[in-house]
Amino acid sequence: MTRPRRSFLSRCLRITLSLGATLSLGLAAAQSPTTKLLVGFPAGGGTDAIARILAERLQTELGASVVVDNKPGAGGQLAAQALKAAAPDGHTLFLSHDHSITILPMVTKNPGYDSAKDFVPVAGFATFVNAFALSGGTPATSLKGYADWVRQQGGGKGAVGIPAPGSVPQFLVQVIAKQNQLDLVAAPYRGSAPMMGDMLGNQISAGVASIPDFIENHKAGKLRVVAVMGTQRQAAMPEVPTFAELGLSGFEDVPFYGIFAPAGTPKATLDKLGAAIQKAIAQPDVHGKLTAMGLTVGYMTSEQLAARERSYARVWSKIIKDSGFQPQ
Repeated sequence: MTRPRRSFLSRCLRITLSLGATLSLGLAAAQSPTTKLLVGFPAGGGTDAIARILAERLQTELGASVVVDNKPGAGGQLAAQALKAAAPDGHTLFLSHDHSITILPMVTKNPGYDSAKDFVPVAGFATFVNAFALSGGTPATSLKGYADWVRQQGGGKGAVGIPAPGSVPQFLVQVIAKQNQLDLVAAPYRGSAPMMGDMLGNQISAGVASIPDFIENHKAGKLRVVAVMGTQRQAAMPEVPTFAELGLSGFEDVPFYGIFAPAGTPKATLDKLGAAIQKAIAQPDVHGKLTAMGLTVGYMTSEQLAARERSYARVWSKIIKDSGFQPQ
């Protein structure tokens, strides 16, 4: 056999083996049950965007289909209830931030679930901060400027959008109102996406939500973030001061993002999922996309996420109690 002939056959063999391996992986993924990643907010919001970035990469890491399942309503309560009702087999997960897991059970009489009993943390993957932003049609360029504008335009009365009632943004609005001697009403929406729509349409002058919800339109100049939570300015928008810099203390403990499974999910399954999440957020493209959205990306084990949630609950239980808020 001549050398060109052997070279041609070798190339054909390599291509055949490669195609076989690809088909085998595709067949394995097709035969594996689909994993649903529950999200408690509408498509188009920050949490939904984060879930879709992770779902795409987790599909590769798990070798199985991973789909985002939006169940908006009641600040994530419906998605949390769906997780509680799901089989503990690792094929139904809940991507959530602090509100549904920590805050909502403290401000709702009958949420329909107990986070400590009904869920088990899989892994945490980021922390983030909430921020105060002004609509494009609002002339103010700072938090103080906004307070002065509200006094001039509405006699000290105004409305500030929030993604859900009884949320961290609602208590932040209350503190801002008290500090500036304003009569501000926290106007609740069914998630950040519809709130953003009203802000961009200048239907409401200001809003409080997470950095991932605001960052794209802030950078585009369509709205202005004027203050952020946390102990330091955010790398994604270093020009924006913290609330502490503006004399508003008590909002230094920042929220978290994590993935949760139904209670009773086998440890081996949790370990496999946790390892996949750790690998996913370590990929440069995933890490870069999440960081660009204003997240501080960092892996937390199941145990670390549980400890983080307990610490966060202690801080906010006091803030909620001191506010006089009564569970609804």
